[in-house]
Amino acid sequence: MSNDTRRRGVLFIVSAPSGAGKTTLVERLVGLTPGVEISRSYTSRAARNGENDGVDYHFVSRERFLQMREAGELLEWAEVFGHLYGTGTEETERHLEAGHDLILVIDVQGARKLRARGVQAITVFVLPPSFEVLEQRLRGRSQDSEAQIRRRLEVAREEVHAFPEYEYLVINDDLDGAVARLRAIVLAERARLSVARPEAERIARTFEAADVHDERRAKVQQP
Repeated sequence: MSNDTRRRGVLFIVSAPSGAGKTTLVERLVGLTPGVEISRSYTSRAARNGENDGVDYHFVSRERFLQMREAGELLEWAEVFGHLYGTGTEETERHLEAGHDLILVIDVQGARKLRARGVQAITVFVLPPSFEVLEQRLRGRSQDSEAQIRRRLEVAREEVHAFPEYEYLVINDDLDGAVARLRAIVLAERARLSVARPEAERIARTFEAADVHDERRAKVQQP
């Protein structure tokens, strides 16, 4: 497809309480759906075991993060459990202009900031099937201390009530089923006329060209 008919990518926001599985869902979705990419946030926290810079996050110092924030290089940012997280403005725009659908996996704070700025995005909230299941998942990760787990659960009690602020809801009761529902949302949004119009107009032009050819063919065949 030429640049003049290429559609702009769709920006998606996926939020959830910590431990609800939003990152796993989105990573599975990206693996199943060509043309969808996950935004890599900037963070001031240190990389955990198995995490790689530029793959899981862009790991920067707190000082560097604050410099980026002051320079307007972040589309949104938030402090979560003592660490700074943010989305790069230039990187986001580059993906969308290239026609790639981009998913921001961000918390409720970040989503609210993007809405306040008038950023156009499709928003999805992921819920665990219950508080008890969320607690089991957090404890099963074995990444946090007891104090950290309790803090995450306290925040989750507050964040879970933000679901009415979002356009779509996915309950992560079964991983495969939740991925399928999230993928259905992405595919449906791609089919919106406002998104698909450039490609539709390109196809319509081929019909106009066909009409001209038919007219010429008819004139040639006349006795």
